[in-house]
Amino acid sequence: MHVVGFDIGGTKCAVLLSRLEGETVVWNDRVEIQTTPDWKGVLDDLCRHAERMLETHGVNRADCRIGISCGGPLSPDRMVICSPPNLPGWVSVPVVAYFSEKLQMTARMLNDADACALAEWKYGAGKGSLHMIFLTFGTGLGAGLILNGRLYTGACGMAGEVGHVRLKEEGPVGYGKAGSLEGFCSGGGIRQMAVKKAEQMEKEGKRASFQTGEKGSVKAKDVAEAARAGHEDAAELLRESGTYFGKGLSILIDILNPEVIVAGSIYARSHEFLETAMWEEIHKEALAPSAAACRIVPAQLGEKIGDYGAVMAAVYE
Repeated sequence: MHVVGFDIGGTKCAVLLSRLEGETVVWNDRVEIQTTPDWKGVLDDLCRHAERMLETHGVNRADCRIGISCGGPLSPDRMVICSPPNLPGWVSVPVVAYFSEKLQMTARMLNDADACALAEWKYGAGKGSLHMIFLTFGTGLGAGLILNGRLYTGACGMAGEVGHVRLKEEGPVGYGKAGSLEGFCSGGGIRQMAVKKAEQMEKEGKRASFQTGEKGSVKAKDVAEAARAGHEDAAELLRESGTYFGKGLSILIDILNPEVIVAGSIYARSHEFLETAMWEEIHKEALAPSAAACRIVPAQLGEKIGDYGAVMAAVYE
C-alpha cells in the first residue's frame, strides 16, 4: 500500500509519497513548501506536488491512502482544521474533503501530536511500551497520549493539549495564555524569554550571546547554539525552560503514570541543557514511585517524525 502524506506545520508544509512493506516504511518522494495564511493556495500547491509524485512513481490510486498530520484544534470528527494558534488564517478549513476530492482518494487526519505519538510508539523511542506520552516541544507544545496500548483522544478530540496549562500567573505567552507550559516550553516561548533577557542585559550594558541581529529576531535555535558554545546567559535561559518543563511533566506523571515520555524537536536537539533542571523539578514535585517508573527520552525519528506521523494518520484504525 502507498500513502500520500501531508504534514501541515506553522512554518512549512510537506507532501510525501511512501510505500508500506510490512513493518517498514519506504520513502519515495518528498517536497516542502512554506506555510502562508492563504490556506487554499497552500493546499492547491501541495496537491500539485502530490499529483506529480503519483504520476512519476506510477502509483495506483486504488492502492493508496492520504494521511494528514496537523496541529490542533481540529473538529471532533477530525475532518476540519478549526483555527490552530500557529496557523493564522486557517479557520474552518475542510482539509480532509478538500484533499479527497482533489486527489480522488480516501483521506484521514490526526492532530500532529497524536500522529507523532503513534509514529514514535510504532517506529521510535516508545516502541514496545503500553503507556507513552509524546510531547511536540516545537513551534508549540502538544501531547499525544498512548494509554493501555491505544491512542487516547478524549471526549471531543482535545485530549493532550497540555501546552494550555498555566504554570505561572505571568510569563511568556503560549496557546494564547501567559505563563502557560507552551509559553515556557516551545520555540515561540523560548524566543519571548530570549527577547526579554536580551533587553534586561542591554540595560546592564551587556549584549546577549544569542543576539545575532535585532532583539526581536532571536530564535530558540540561536539560544541553543549559544549555550552549546559555552555562553552562560543562554544556558541559564534553557535551564529556566527546563524547570518549567519539569513542572509540567510532574503533572502528567502524577495523573497518567506513563512508563515513557518522548519529547521531540527542541528537546530532542537540546535536551542536555534542559534535563538537569527538569529532573530536579520532577523529583521535587512528582510522586516518587511514579517518577521512578518513568523514562524521559528524546524522540528518535528526528526530522522524519512529521513524515512518519502523516503515514500513521493514513493507516491508524
